[in-house]
Amino acid sequence: MNNNFFMQGQDDEMDFMPIIPLNDDDDSNAEELVVAAELPILPLRNTVLFPGVVIPITVGRDKSIKAITDANKTDKLVGVVAQKDSTVEEPLVTDLENIGTVAKIIKLIKMPDGGTTVILQGRKRFVVEEITTEDPYFKAKIKILEEEKRKGDKDFDAIVGSIKDLAAQIIGLSPNLPSEAGIILKNIENPSFLIHFVSSNLNCELKDKQRLLVISDLKERAELLMNLMHTELQYAELKNKVTNKTRAELDKQQREYFLQQQMKAIKDELGGDNVAEVKEMQKRAEGKKWSAAAAEMFKKGAEKLERMHPSTPDYSVVYNHLDLMLDLPWDDLTNDSYDLKKAKKVLDHDHYGMHKIKERILEYLAVLKLKGDMKSPILCFIGPPGIGKTSLGKSIAAAINRKYVRVSLGGVHDESEIRGHRKTYIGAMPGRIVQSIRKAKSGNPVMILDEIDKVGTDHRGDPSSALLEVLDPEQNSTFYDNYLELEYDLSKVLFIATANNISNIQPALRDRLEVIDLSGYAVEEKIEIAKRHLVPKEKEMHGLKPESFKMSDTVLQKVIEDYTRESGVRELDRQLASIMRYQAKELVLRDKLKATITNNDVEKILGKPRYSNELYKTANIPGVAVGLAWTYVGGDILFIETLLSEGKGELQLTGNLGNVMKESATTAFTWLKGSAKKTGIDAELFTKKNAHIHVPEGATPKDGPSAGITMMCALASAYSGRKIKPYLAMTGEITLRGQVLPVGGIKEKVLAAKRSGIKEIIMCYVNEKDVLEINPHYIKGMKFHYVKTMVQVLEIALV
Repeated sequence: MNNNFFMQGQDDEMDFMPIIPLNDDDDSNAEELVVAAELPILPLRNTVLFPGVVIPITVGRDKSIKAITDANKTDKLVGVVAQKDSTVEEPLVTDLENIGTVAKIIKLIKMPDGGTTVILQGRKRFVVEEITTEDPYFKAKIKILEEEKRKGDKDFDAIVGSIKDLAAQIIGLSPNLPSEAGIILKNIENPSFLIHFVSSNLNCELKDKQRLLVISDLKERAELLMNLMHTELQYAELKNKVTNKTRAELDKQQREYFLQQQMKAIKDELGGDNVAEVKEMQKRAEGKKWSAAAAEMFKKGAEKLERMHPSTPDYSVVYNHLDLMLDLPWDDLTNDSYDLKKAKKVLDHDHYGMHKIKERILEYLAVLKLKGDMKSPILCFIGPPGIGKTSLGKSIAAAINRKYVRVSLGGVHDESEIRGHRKTYIGAMPGRIVQSIRKAKSGNPVMILDEIDKVGTDHRGDPSSALLEVLDPEQNSTFYDNYLELEYDLSKVLFIATANNISNIQPALRDRLEVIDLSGYAVEEKIEIAKRHLVPKEKEMHGLKPESFKMSDTVLQKVIEDYTRESGVRELDRQLASIMRYQAKELVLRDKLKATITNNDVEKILGKPRYSNELYKTANIPGVAVGLAWTYVGGDILFIETLLSEGKGELQLTGNLGNVMKESATTAFTWLKGSAKKTGIDAELFTKKNAHIHVPEGATPKDGPSAGITMMCALASAYSGRKIKPYLAMTGEITLRGQVLPVGGIKEKVLAAKRSGIKEIIMCYVNEKDVLEINPHYIKGMKFHYVKTMVQVLEIALV
């Protein structure tokens, strides 16, 4: 007896093991087989029984146990048929094969676990003519199928010989089978039994074994068996080849490594399990309108990926690179909307004012409409925080019907953030520009480069230098990203940079930008913005209906003037949110609201006014002048105080002043000393009195030349004892020759003066053009004095 020695897969579900009978000649089958009129039928799930073969069967089903027990008590014969589907627990007549084998029960064994094992020997093939009974088990009328004898047929003998040889080869290639199996096979003389025994043990599908049983002609059965054995031999050879290939590289202490190598060898033979993945990528690539270089790179990458095993580290690198190439919109552009009226309407609806920017966008659209194609301009919006630079970019994208994408550059200090990392590094990614294009899924989006003035620099490189290539219309059609390793066309992208302070932008980068200055809002503009945008937005955010209450222009003006000091509208938005929260609380507590909010209500909700213009009335003493300053958050006013004390004519400066501002004070002092006669000041005072100039808010650093005439006026006022006109402010640079020079930031300074209640402003005559750009409505009631010399300043300023 030999346990499962040949060609049978090590399948846990197998519940039988073939056995060689002690006598393999025809004597066991020679005697006449007497079969009853009805034969019990035993369905087998996992095997086909052949004539002459002995197998043990573990019987589990109640019907089967009953059939075996009853048969064992009578003639010990049962009809064994295979199930068509081995998963069926309770087979019906239709689930059984039509042809089976009459088997004799050799022995019935009760197992320790309560199960029953029966040893069966196949006798003759039969065909089921009729199932007569289904309960308690199947019984059928059968017809015995006789075997055809093949004696003296040389072809048949040759086939039998081949079957023996093939069996010996398979046994030799299968390390799990004992070598004695080959000897036993060679000693089987009966061709019919040899065919049946080999068929029973062949590691093939159940349906193939059933086909072997069905064939009546022994020669045909032998031919089919030989074909199946050839397939089995090829499988055994391939398995042996894989095993031998990996054995050479085997490290006994690394079982995991062995498994990896074995998988690799199998992959080499079968082509791997990433085939579908690569095929899908190639299918996606078919519709891409990319350059020849990109197509070639993708083709090489895909071929490389096909050869790689998914578990190798480089696999994900190549895969991610190809995935990026497929995701990028190489020539996928959105269609611009050339309807200028509609674009203007969208821009006006979203933002109040900003006429210069709106005109520039409409000009760009008009040229695009006429020409059909042009390099996109690189715009840069410069202005204080909170005036809507970033949101304007979104509005522009909506107006011209393009995708919108925003890249925040604040705090970026690594050049690789812009250009990407080399893909060989762990965790490498494309740069932010390429990532944003990938996200937009369009080759011509509106891209906002937010806070371009806050780009950092350190030992890892200078990102602003990397931006030179991105923001140059002559170069960005061939932008090179280190990760992508290809040139990518950015010339269709409409770049809009935003910044608060232009002086922080690198000069070479500033040269590439078309700068559009956005100054702060006047009070009148803020009232309109609050009415159109902020109040409706805050009402909606706080669950209040639009018509629940009203806020008049006067109330809005009080909130703006008494509770905010800013160029933008962020603080105003916060104050309005405070009012809305109060109103929401009132509505919940009292179920009703006042129809309108008054100035008294505003003070009740927001407290006493934070800012007051009364400051300029109380400060009207000799030696105090009001100057105008520009900060990155907009314009502001500052006091310059001068006090004389007994001494030797020395000048002292305090208030956290920068070098340029200190030099302006020294220049003013020297010019006053030299022009004492012209200005009507006693020259002896300059040798007997010490002058101390102080600029309040000492914690805030101050610098720049624009406070020159203010410090000169403060000194002249202190030395002459004459007061400076009330509600008068001034800005301008001075020279030792007594001239007044122009300064920048005029609009912000003028609007700051207007907010603070200033009524007159002195400045250089050259700055008159800047004042004319301001809407006259916003500076109504203000008087401007344009001067050329410092003597003129003193004539106007001193009472």
